[in-house]
Amino acid sequence: MKALLFTCVLVPWLVAASARRFDQDSQLIPGSLPGSELNGYFIDHLKSRRARRALPTADEPDDSPVTAGGEPSDLPTCLLCVCLTGSVYCEEVSPDMTSVPTLPKETAYLYARFNKIKKIRTKDFADIVTLKRIDLTGNMISEIEDGAFSKLTLLEELSLAENKLVKLPMLPAKLKYFNANHNFLKTKGVKANIFKKMTNLANLYLADNQMEAVPHIPDSVRILHLQNNNITEVTVNTFCRSNDTYYLRPSLSEVRMDGNPVVLSKYPDSFTCMKVLPVGRYR
Repeated sequence: MKALLFTCVLVPWLVAASARRFDQDSQLIPGSLPGSELNGYFIDHLKSRRARRALPTADEPDDSPVTAGGEPSDLPTCLLCVCLTGSVYCEEVSPDMTSVPTLPKETAYLYARFNKIKKIRTKDFADIVTLKRIDLTGNMISEIEDGAFSKLTLLEELSLAENKLVKLPMLPAKLKYFNANHNFLKTKGVKANIFKKMTNLANLYLADNQMEAVPHIPDSVRILHLQNNNITEVTVNTFCRSNDTYYLRPSLSEVRMDGNPVVLSKYPDSFTCMKVLPVGRYR
C-alpha cells in the first residue's frame, strides 16, 4: 500500500518536472523518445513554436523586426517554412512571401509554390550550389536576373510555371526537366538556342504562352508541350534537318501543338524524322 501511494505521488511530480525542463530548454532529452515518435515530436514542437510566434499573448508582445509592409524581415527560414534534411517547403506562406528566403547551405530541394515572389535575384541562389530541384510554381515572378541560376551546376529540375515571365534567363546546362507553362513568354523573350546545349533535357513544357515560333529542341527531349501559343508555322528544320535525310528523333514520343494557329498538314516534310506526329490542327 505504501509503495502504491509513493508511486502515485512520484509520477505526477516527474511529469511536472519533465514539462518544466522542456519549457526551459526547448530541446529533447537524448533517448527520451523512441525513433517512431521522434518525428512527431519535432512536427508538433515546430507547430507550437509557430503558433506562439504568430499569436503572442497579451503580456508577451511580439517585438520581432517587421518591415513596413508587415512582413518579418529577419525571421529564420525554418520557422516560416518546413525544413527537412536537404529539403525546404515554403508553400502558401503567411505572411506573404515576396522574395526567395535565405536557405540552409545544404538545401537540395526547394518547394516555394503559391506565394507572391516577384523577382529572382542573382544572389538568391549564389551560395546554394547543392540545389537539384527548384519549384516556384504559382508565384508572381516577372523578372529573373540572367545569372540567377548560373552557379547551380547540379540543378536538374526547374519549374517556373504559372508566373508572369515575358522572357527566360540563362538556364543550367544539366536540366532534365523545365516547366514554364502559363506565363507570358513571346518568341523574342526566348532565345532561339536557349535549350541547344541541354543534352540531358527530357521534359520541356512551354504551353499556354504567347510564342510565335518553336525554339531549338535538343535531341534528348522526350516530351514537348507547346499547346496554346501563337505558333503560325513550322519548317523542315523545326524538328528535323533539311541537310540530313537520315536524321531521326527516336526519343521524341509526345509533341503537343494543339491550340496554335498553325495547320500542321501544310508541312508534311517537317515531321519525317519523328516516330509520332504532333497533336494539333491538321485542317
